[in-house]
Amino acid sequence: MSDFYVDTLNRLLRKDLLRRDMKVLVVCAGRYDQEVLQQCGFTNVTMSNLDTRVRGDEFAPYGWSFQDAEELDFDDGQFDVAIAHSGLHHCRSPHRALLEMYRVARQGAIVFEPSDNVVTRFGVRLGLGQEYELAAVAGNDCRFGGQKNTPIPNYVYRWTEREVEKTVSSYAPFGAHEFLYFYKLRMPWYRSRMMTHRLLDAAYLLLSPLARCLTWVFPRWSNNFAFMVLKPGCQDDLHPWLTAEGGTIALNAAWVRRRYGAAPDAARQETQTTLQETDTTIVSTRP
Repeated sequence: MSDFYVDTLNRLLRKDLLRRDMKVLVVCAGRYDQEVLQQCGFTNVTMSNLDTRVRGDEFAPYGWSFQDAEELDFDDGQFDVAIAHSGLHHCRSPHRALLEMYRVARQGAIVFEPSDNVVTRFGVRLGLGQEYELAAVAGNDCRFGGQKNTPIPNYVYRWTEREVEKTVSSYAPFGAHEFLYFYKLRMPWYRSRMMTHRLLDAAYLLLSPLARCLTWVFPRWSNNFAFMVLKPGCQDDLHPWLTAEGGTIALNAAWVRRRYGAAPDAARQETQTTLQETDTTIVSTRP
C-alpha cells in the first residue's frame, strides 16, 4: 500500500515545488518523519519537537532542535520550507502553529492533518473516529502523546480547505497565495488493534471497502488531507493596492485614491456629516 506522506512529497518534488537540497524544518517531528524524508532523499533537515525524551542524536544525520511549534525560536524565513505531519492537532492553537511554520519558511509550509467533513464528523459520532486522542496517549504508556506532548489527551482538531486559506490570508494579507490540496483515506488500524473491544476492529473491516469506494469517487470526503501553502514570491504577486519599497511592503496610496476618489480625511469628514444628518432626522421624527 502506498504511503500518503511519501507520495505527497514525491509529487511536490516532481512539480519542482520542492528540492532535495532545500533547508527543511519539521515540527512535531518523530522517527516516522525521519524515515520518510530520508526515503525521499532530503539532505538538509532540522527535526523539532517538545519531547523531553530526545537526547539530540536520534535523528542523525539530521539536526535536532527542542521547539514548541506554537512559538518557534527561529528567524523569519530561516528555512526554505516547514513540514508538519499529524502534529498540529496536538497544539493548544493549531492555527498559531501553522502561522509559525509560515513565518519561518521562505517558500511555504506543508501540513498533513485530519480533514473536517460530513463523513469524518459522522464517524466520530459513531465512535469510529476520535474526538480526543486517547490512542496516542495509551501508546506512550500514558505519559506522553497528548496536548503539547503531555499525558492529557488532545482534542483532534480537523481542518477544512477554506479554514486554511482564511487563516493564512488573515496573517499575511499581502498577495495571492497558492494552496495545493491532496486527499487520502487512512483507516485507523493502529487504534483498533490497541483497543480491547474487538467490535471496533470488525467494524473497520466491514466498512473499509465502502469507505474506499466512497472516497475514490469523492476524494474530499477522505479523513486525511495534506496542503501546501506557497507564499507570494515576487512583486507581481502582491495585491495591486500594495507595493514593495526597499523590501518593505507598503500601501499604494495612489492606487487607493484612484479607486475610491476622496482622500481618507475627506471621506471621514463626509461620513461624520452623514451620520450627524441621520441623527437629526431621527430626532426630528419623534413625537
